[in-house]
Amino acid sequence: MTDNGSNLELYRRLIEISRDLASTLDLDLLLNRIIEAARDISGSEAASILLYDDAGKQLYFQAATNMDPLMRGISVPMDSIAGWIVTNRQAVRISDVNKDQRYFKTVAKTVSFATQSIMGVPLITKDKVVGVLEVLNKQQGEFSEADESLLTVLGAQAAVAIENTRLFQQSDLIAEFVHELRNPLASINTASYLLLRPEISPEQAHQIVLNIQSETMRLTTLTSSFLDLARLESGRVQFHKSSFSLVQMLQECVSVMQAKIDESRISIRIEIPNDTPDIQADRDKLKQVALNLISNAIKYNRPGGQIIIKARLAESEWELFFVDTGMGIPDDELPHMFEKFYRVRASEKITGTGLGLSICKGIIQGHGGRIAVQSKLGQGTQFSISLPRN
Repeated sequence: MTDNGSNLELYRRLIEISRDLASTLDLDLLLNRIIEAARDISGSEAASILLYDDAGKQLYFQAATNMDPLMRGISVPMDSIAGWIVTNRQAVRISDVNKDQRYFKTVAKTVSFATQSIMGVPLITKDKVVGVLEVLNKQQGEFSEADESLLTVLGAQAAVAIENTRLFQQSDLIAEFVHELRNPLASINTASYLLLRPEISPEQAHQIVLNIQSETMRLTTLTSSFLDLARLESGRVQFHKSSFSLVQMLQECVSVMQAKIDESRISIRIEIPNDTPDIQADRDKLKQVALNLISNAIKYNRPGGQIIIKARLAESEWELFFVDTGMGIPDDELPHMFEKFYRVRASEKITGTGLGLSICKGIIQGHGGRIAVQSKLGQGTQFSISLPRN
């Protein structure tokens, strides 16, 4: 095929990609499609997207074809190559990054990927820089002006698609959040009105104050959970990978929850051998997941019930299981368990934000893993987590 024929085919591909991006409203899926398209049309070994937070003046990795999932959210300095692209709003082509002082080596070392050449373009929409699209290591020859032109066109389409997806997610999440705020705010409003009534006795006033305190704590928990989820969905959460004892981390979780365990007269066992190898993950975030699942297993259990935590190490992944003997979940509600603000209908009297499992899912997916639920009504529930071994 002639060069003109090749270019025509590439531009046809760009049109197809543009249609594909315009129809995608899942940010992670969208970014993965962008980097795969960038790698393919430029003939590169790999591609990556860095998103820019204008408020914090911070640039961070969000997706890459050659990236460990835990690299998502890692901060990149503004004096790097990508930072220069953001600041100057210009594309760059570098044939040997090792001769460029701006080259940020931390990411390459972490993912054990040898970078030789880079081409990057700014992602700009409505005069706003939303990030940088980079391709690494041209497979044949060096990055050319034609490559830069193609990547620039893709970058312009990608910037619009990213911004539209973000706006869609934010408006959707905010609308749900505002809806959830109404109940506690209505309760506080009613309580404050009653406190002003002259016929209210001191005992009644005391109870109303306790109700206000309870609803205020509920609002605090709700807003904190909302912020956690918003950061996860926008990709602004950084994961810090380390090697640690899974058994020790779970024992810490049980200690934190011991008072609630005793109060509910529930027994809890960790059935993981002490000689189990260390796991590699973000310890704090995995602990957050474990605490949430243990808390749920306590709240939705029966007096005198059991919680068992198990783990096994397969060839390529870790498998963790949180099993309880509680009330169980109806079959028709199981598909909705990880949806934002969803709460099982039969448990309306049990306090909660309906965001915990959504946050757990975001953290596990941020590790490149999976979380699932199985349950039998009246018998109990099992949450299972699969995490990459390395």
